[in-house]
Amino acid sequence: MSDVVIDDAARRAVELASETLQIEADALIALQARLQNEDAAGFAHAVRMLLSCKGRVVVSGIGKSGHIARKIAATFASTGTPSFFVHPAEAAHGDLGMITSQDIFIAISYSGEAAELMSILPIIKRLGVKLISLTGNPASSLAKIADVHLSLQVDKEACPLNLAPTASTTVTLALGDALAVAVLDARGFREEDFARSHPGGALGRRLLTYVKDVMRTGDAIPSVSPDTKLTSALLEITKKGMAMTAVVDTARNIVGVFTDGDLRRMMEGVCDFTQISIGDVMHTNPRSIRADQLAVEAVEVMETHRINQLLVTDEQGKLVGALHIHDLTRAKVI
Repeated sequence: MSDVVIDDAARRAVELASETLQIEADALIALQARLQNEDAAGFAHAVRMLLSCKGRVVVSGIGKSGHIARKIAATFASTGTPSFFVHPAEAAHGDLGMITSQDIFIAISYSGEAAELMSILPIIKRLGVKLISLTGNPASSLAKIADVHLSLQVDKEACPLNLAPTASTTVTLALGDALAVAVLDARGFREEDFARSHPGGALGRRLLTYVKDVMRTGDAIPSVSPDTKLTSALLEITKKGMAMTAVVDTARNIVGVFTDGDLRRMMEGVCDFTQISIGDVMHTNPRSIRADQLAVEAVEVMETHRINQLLVTDEQGKLVGALHIHDLTRAKVI
């Protein structure tokens, strides 16, 4: 590959990119300092309000603030706090009906004077809805009428013209994340709760999939009795395609297992298989897992003991299923 030549235009672009990141990083550090000092009480008050909300958290903003508001609402919703975005212009034309007195309204406007947002706030206040404002101007109209105001103030935007919302939107997004994280922690939100909000994701599959959801059942379970001849047991192994068979008594209690690996080891010293019963050569005390355990736990057992199959039992220890590592792969648990 030939060396890339950095001309003056490219050098300027890299310098601007670096400066943009530095300005936004400085803005975040300033936000952190405020939260640890003058805005600490207000932030804590906002978190208490959000925790006590009996309705939904409604987030609103116009323009770039609206885009950030959508993301903040989505973050709250995915971390255990019912939330949605409402466009202030649409709210003025009927969508206010979505808001109830039990909700909390988060209004975002860097200037604190966005006309579309300010036009609906009197009605919001009349409903008795608690209001949290996020603005860059603590003396603004929006900041003054809010129950809690949190500052988004930045020294300058990353835009060379100091016009396009850049550093300010980064700070807004970060502050929204900070609120959501503080609330989820106080609420005791766990991995399992997150998975229920994200059933289509990898974490959802890991934490919401149980062994019973992916195991083989009924006639698909390879199983024989202890007195079954080894040759017949091998036919069962081949027929069921799991490279093993369970050995069970008449009550379906597991007494052993026989695998392809056991067969390979036997072939080194046994010439005549026709007279051997599976009970004579099976491996006793096989690894098993209950059907009501998480599938990810089955993965852990397999990896720990370097095996590819597991027998599945009910609470009484009776055989109810069989699990191959390929079943877990198909279910995208691993």
